[in-house]
Formats: sequence, C-alpha cells, structure tokens
Amino acid sequence: MIRADALVLIVVDGLRPDALRRAATLHLDRLVAGGAHTYAARSVMPSVTLPCHTSMFRGVRPERHGITTNVWIPPARPVPSLLDVLHRAKIPTIAIYNWEQLRDLGDPGSLDQSYFVNNCYEPGGDQELAELAAGVLGGMEAGFAFVYLGYVDTVGHSQGWMSPAYIDAVSQADQAIGTILAELPPQVVRIVTSDHGGHAQTHGTEMPEDMTIPWLIQGPGIRQGYQLQGQVEIIDNPPTIASLLGAEPATEWTGKVIAEAVDG
Repeated sequence: MIRADALVLIVVDGLRPDALRRAATLHLDRLVAGGAHTYAARSVMPSVTLPCHTSMFRGVRPERHGITTNVWIPPARPVPSLLDVLHRAKIPTIAIYNWEQLRDLGDPGSLDQSYFVNNCYEPGGDQELAELAAGVLGGMEAGFAFVYLGYVDTVGHSQGWMSPAYIDAVSQADQAIGTILAELPPQVVRIVTSDHGGHAQTHGTEMPEDMTIPWLIQGPGIRQGYQLQGQVEIIDNPPTIASLLGAEPATEWTGKVIAEAVDG
C-alpha cells in the first residue's frame, strides 16, 4: 500500500449513487475523474444511520457490534474503532459533524479535535458545517479527519428519495464538499461515501435502493479515472484508511483493504 500522511473521509448521509447522475455535482464529478470509484458499494443491515456509521468505523457488521438503532448502547464485546486505532498510533484525529448521535464512533479520548453543530435539519446547515471544516482543515498536513453532512437524509425523509428537493439537496452537498476540497492541500487523500441510501421517505431495509452507496477516493498514489471492479463494503473503510495512514488494522475488523484503488 502507498503511505498517506493525511486523509479526509466525507460522509453524505442518505446519498444514493444514482442521485449523482441526476444532480449537478461538479466537485464530485471531478473527484471521480481524478480518482477511483464505485457506484455499487454495499452498506449493512439495518441500513440505518448509527448502525451503518458504527460499521463504517468499527469494521464489523451490526450483528457483531450490536448497534441496531439510532441509540448507542455500549457493546458487550467491544470492537476497536478506526479512531481508537489511529489515536494509539499517534495519528491526529478530527471529527466535524452535524448529527449528535455520532459522538460515540470512537472511545472517549480518541479524538484530538471534535466539532459539532446541530444544524443537519436546516437548509444551509451542510454549507455552514463545510465552511467550518474548511477553516479547520485548511493546510492539513497529517492525520485523519471525518466530516459528516446530514441534510440530504433530512430531505429524503421529508420529501422523498429521488424527489426534486432531494436531488437539489445532493447538489447542495456537492457545493459543501467543494468548499472543503478547495482548502485541502493536494497531498491529502479524500474519500467521499455514504452510510445508506433510501426509498420513498424511508430506509432501513435490504432493498437495493437502501443498501447501495457510492465510494469515491482520490489523491496521490490512487488510480485516476478508474471504476473499481471488486465489491466494496462499508466495513472496508477502517482497514483501508488505517493501511493508507500507516497504522496496523485491528484484528477484530472483518473488512478488507481496498487495494484495487491504489495505482500500480
């Protein structure tokens, strides 16, 4: 694997990959053109925000980590989080998010910086958070940062997935992501993904509309303009990110390193 000094993971809650083909997404289109991607990555069941994020950070499925609703319960058999692994490796960690239930993605003390703004239900909330993130991450030279944008999911629930309002919210998320990417130094690896999709005005099922998510990566050493052929799963994020940053993945993680994304 290549070694990255810095990596930013951006998660757009409730983002369906087919929405990227209908919305105006200039910045994500550039990310796709300049990196590796798949529009067929898989989430976990139940396809609900906190269980999905817990799998995204703890590298195992909900039947192992035990989180099956949007209420955090300390697990009977703890699994190290990506944040815990990076912190123990002395790699700086930052979280910037606008949905408070994500506060337990790592153990207490594993975050060096944490920023929460309670605005994921407000139009313009993601852009406000992005401007905060751009200020925090501008000039980022080392470490890991997680940025969560929640408004797309809010509109999906209120107006329906793939509705005109939802497609517009996806375009707004793209603008917010553009605000962040504009401030990142070129050596920072960027991953943009989602936790789940949605259908009608809900999600949480095994329907393809709920389970299929995008996964985009771009940066030094990453293939350019490449569509990933292998199956990417949400539990692959922790081992992939840890490996890129030079940390040893936790033995409890069941996800794999997405080595196919690496050039050569």
